[in-house]
Amino acid sequence: MSASSEALIEAPSRSLPRIGEDWLSVIIGLAIFVLALAGLANLDLIGWAVTTSVWGNFGQALGPVSKAYGALGGFGALVATYLALLAVLTAAALALGAEARKFALAFTAVFWIAYASWIAGNYANFAAVTPAELQKFGISWSLKLTNEGAYIFALVAGLLIANVFPRLAEALSEAVRPELYIKIAIVILGGFFAVTAAGKLNLATSLLVRGVAAIIEAYLIYWAVVYFIARKWFGFSREWAAPLASGISICGVSAAIATGGAIRARPVVPVLVSSLVVVFAVVEVLILPFLAQTFLSHEPLVAAAWMGLAVKTDGAAVAAGGITESLIAAKAAADGVNYQPGWMLGTTATIKVFIDIFIGVWAFVLGTIWTRHINVTRDKARAVEIWQRFPKFILGFVLTFAVGLYLALGTPANLAAKVPAAIGEANAFRVIFFILTFFSIGLLSNFRRLWQEGIGKLAAVYVVSLLGFVIWVGLAISWLFFAGVTPPLAS
Repeated sequence: MSASSEALIEAPSRSLPRIGEDWLSVIIGLAIFVLALAGLANLDLIGWAVTTSVWGNFGQALGPVSKAYGALGGFGALVATYLALLAVLTAAALALGAEARKFALAFTAVFWIAYASWIAGNYANFAAVTPAELQKFGISWSLKLTNEGAYIFALVAGLLIANVFPRLAEALSEAVRPELYIKIAIVILGGFFAVTAAGKLNLATSLLVRGVAAIIEAYLIYWAVVYFIARKWFGFSREWAAPLASGISICGVSAAIATGGAIRARPVVPVLVSSLVVVFAVVEVLILPFLAQTFLSHEPLVAAAWMGLAVKTDGAAVAAGGITESLIAAKAAADGVNYQPGWMLGTTATIKVFIDIFIGVWAFVLGTIWTRHINVTRDKARAVEIWQRFPKFILGFVLTFAVGLYLALGTPANLAAKVPAAIGEANAFRVIFFILTFFSIGLLSNFRRLWQEGIGKLAAVYVVSLLGFVIWVGLAISWLFFAGVTPPLAS
């Protein structure tokens, strides 16, 4: 999904990258994961990372994730986190062919604006949920968005800058890399989900099987119908209809780009489709989690799977899963039901991972059909394209999941007891990368530029397909495979 940064904002010219975002995300995500695991040997290497709590008094908002670094204070932890990310991500940008100075300046603004939005979203009148929290902060009302709802504040901040201050958005574009940020987060998420799954391995296995079945159903149904709508109802050529079908029905940006490359489409085709995917992902994140809380609070894993099948970018989908989990868990807690955290988010993330796994295969199948039967060329699709288009960050997710599961289940009890805290420190970075993802998605959503590019007809296909078909079929498939399955209760 590395081209998403160019979807709506024309990025500055860059030299050829030395490495792709996929491999960079694996390297950075695994590095954070390994540093966190040093805690198993009583070496707290990343406990200085900042974490944010729901707050009524600003002094309560920030703190280091580990008490061992309490002397840093909240603002000290925030500065330390910024400096560490600035160094690591500037090196990553260099590897991607960016200018270090431009990236560093842009990232500085992106980080501080995004994190300020996150802090604002954690204000008690926005995020407090339970009567106990309202009493704790001495308030009589709250929007009850939960702390995960603060992602929406980062998203809205990005949207405002993109559409009200487009020159500022363009100045920040060097650091607007949502797919890099979310891939790093997903690599870290593998370990977090492993610790969650370790306590209920049978349930986790069942969810994996159900997730695979749901994805197969979605691939077989979604793509063909959306392709038919684009071709027959709106008169798009095959060159446009195929990437559009992949973008709407599979996994948004990555699928559109992979499909466009596989069928040898002009570069403008997947770029415009990707732009559309980003905009609609914003709309879905702002609406679907709240619909899920209202109508699916009694079926939390149906709601989680629905986010994975309906929201069409990795970043937006996984974060939507986090918001959905937080909203539904808060509503359940108000009724005296306390779910173990992580199961809904893990279900959404797992479904997105399975979707991504098949992208390379799907692109190869389409490429073979196109280059051999529809638009016959000498440049035939080759089997090696499956690997070339395979999202490599999934390898990182699988590795952290496997290691986390082994440490939680296959090590002596005294060591296994330290695993949740160690991986919890890595998870603090996962949250930060989610924040950067949401803010970046907002910055990419320049509605005026989209309209000027004549994207209205493409948007019509998206509206008809998404609202008339994809969302509801995704809900039906989620219900078919996940109805009646609930997360374990917290002890």
